[in-house]
Amino acid sequence: MSDTPVIGVLALQGDVREHLVALAAADAVARPVRRPEELAEVDGLVIPGGESTTISKLAVLFGLMDPLRARVRDGLPVYGTCAGMIMLADKILDPRSGQETIGGIDMIVRRNAFGRQNESFEASVDVEGVVGAPVEGVFIRAPWVESVGAAAEVLAEHDGHIVAVRQGVALATSFHPELTGDHRVHGLFVDMVRANRTAESL
Repeated sequence: MSDTPVIGVLALQGDVREHLVALAAADAVARPVRRPEELAEVDGLVIPGGESTTISKLAVLFGLMDPLRARVRDGLPVYGTCAGMIMLADKILDPRSGQETIGGIDMIVRRNAFGRQNESFEASVDVEGVVGAPVEGVFIRAPWVESVGAAAEVLAEHDGHIVAVRQGVALATSFHPELTGDHRVHGLFVDMVRANRTAESL
């Protein structure tokens, strides 16, 4: 078995290309995922930023929602940024009508918590598990985590709010590390995927 994991990026909406570049820079084989058969071929999956309601509706439309839930429930490593964090939440505090999530992390998320598009900002964030200097986080209409359950681990906070969470092989950040050229968070996720593949092969 090759040591290089194959990691998909859910390519329904959002900054897909940037995640593909960041994953490749972090020594993964990166592929866009739009269909259930493509989802079946990856060792891990990134759910990018975008608009969480749109991603939810498109996932249903493309026949991906149920396969996504099943694979995450079965232990597929998954990383969600911004809207992707919302998609991985077991509960949204203020969901739009008809909005669904994949789930996978025992957390309650507040949509657009850091403000509107014109209130976007960058901030240095200390992320547990990321070695070296703080990560430069880009927050664009970003959510924050209101609370986490016992199984979820808080990896980072900003301004008193939770902005990075991990639960087992699921990772989520409020911010967009793929927009900065710093690939360490993607490297953390690639390491998670690689460790999961090793564990499954034993």
